[in-house]
Amino acid sequence: MHSCDVLIVGGGPAGSSCAWRLRRAGLQVTILDRARFPRDKICGGWITPEVLSRLEVDEAAYRASRVMQPITAFRVGVIGGRSVRVEYGRPVSYGIRRREFDEFLLRRSGACVVEGAALESLERSGQDWIANGSIRARMLIGAGGHFCPVAKKLGGNAGEAVVAQESEFEMTAPQIAQCEVRGDTPELYFSRDLLGYGWCFRKGDVLNVGLGRADRHRLGEHVREFVAWKVPFAIPDPRGHAYFLYGSSPRRISGDGWMLVGDAAGLAYPFSGEGILPAIESGLMAAEVIANGGSTAEYPRRLAARFGKASTWLRRIGAALPRGLIADHVIATKWFAGSVVIDRWFLHSR
Repeated sequence: MHSCDVLIVGGGPAGSSCAWRLRRAGLQVTILDRARFPRDKICGGWITPEVLSRLEVDEAAYRASRVMQPITAFRVGVIGGRSVRVEYGRPVSYGIRRREFDEFLLRRSGACVVEGAALESLERSGQDWIANGSIRARMLIGAGGHFCPVAKKLGGNAGEAVVAQESEFEMTAPQIAQCEVRGDTPELYFSRDLLGYGWCFRKGDVLNVGLGRADRHRLGEHVREFVAWKVPFAIPDPRGHAYFLYGSSPRRISGDGWMLVGDAAGLAYPFSGEGILPAIESGLMAAEVIANGGSTAEYPRRLAARFGKASTWLRRIGAALPRGLIADHVIATKWFAGSVVIDRWFLHSR
């Protein structure tokens, strides 16, 4: 039987970051993932400089053989309505491809990686965990995203999730000629009921188009309308995914000998839906608790201290103003788009 100090189920950014920190502390770590890397991951695919800083990633070395599109501006507006451009004159984010980024973090983690193997069984043996009848670990980390098997077995109910559909593809020469989206300027368009937004991110010749909503009703219709409005050519069929906004899931995120990190714990930022930075931060926090010999009860307190109390005011406004008065008159103003939407919700610079 294979033995380790910590078993991490899920090889995405949360799991890889946790493993990377644990390995630096000298612990033996195994990552179990049902996929084989590199694998495609449904995600808009953008990171802030803080992600690179937290993980000590050398930007020049990473971009030497992988996509890292500098983002120096954003276009913000309302679907079917007007928009404004918010410029910074310097890189404030980077567009990445998740199949590259996730594999980079996984290989760099230093963990023993078991790919192409789902978590089929999980049992307790004394103070240890036995996974699939063949892996023994003292500590268990659930990092498998929204549908994490550890979360399902130990965390309890999932709660209401945001649902999204997106398509990322390499454009043909005619499509490149028609595409008006600039690589340095991602475009974000809110729905008039304020329950979601659509996006267009370009990374070289690759285009990522998608839309997510807190209300799953008629999601496909919303996506088709957005794509038809914004993209002048046919795109591959969108793929769906889901995630929990911070504060919306009743799942337990820790217990005796286990913790959940990233989307498994429901940590996506409430307004932007961004999950990569909170996934990385939670993975590092969980690792620090283990490396310092702390109790898993310390982990939720650390998360609460870092992320604070979730707010649902945007949903309440959306329900109270179905005609989209806020969307029509506030979203696409220079001040709100820059100071609130981008600086606060997406870049977290305030």
